[in-house]
Amino acid sequence: MCRSIKTLRPPFTDEVTDDDVRAAALQYVRKISGFRAPAHNAEAFAHAVDTVSRATADLLATLEVRTAVPRRSAG
Repeated sequence: MCRSIKTLRPPFTDEVTDDDVRAAALQYVRKISGFRAPAHNAEAFAHAVDTVSRATADLLATLEVRTAVPRRSAG
C-alpha cells in the first residue's frame, strides 16, 4: 500500500520517535483518503491522523518482538 512508510519496530528501527509515528500515520491517512492536505475536510483529516498515531503507538508499545533463532546447518 504505502511503500514509503517504514517499519517502526526492532530490529528494523532501534528508536522510534513521536515524529516517526505521526509521519507514518499522515502517510497512511493521505493514501486511503486520496487527499494530501484537504481544505474542507481538514478537521476529519486531522482527527484521523491523531487516531492512527495513537493506535500505532499503542501497537508498538504492546508488540512482543522475538529475537531470531539461529538455524542449524545441515550436516
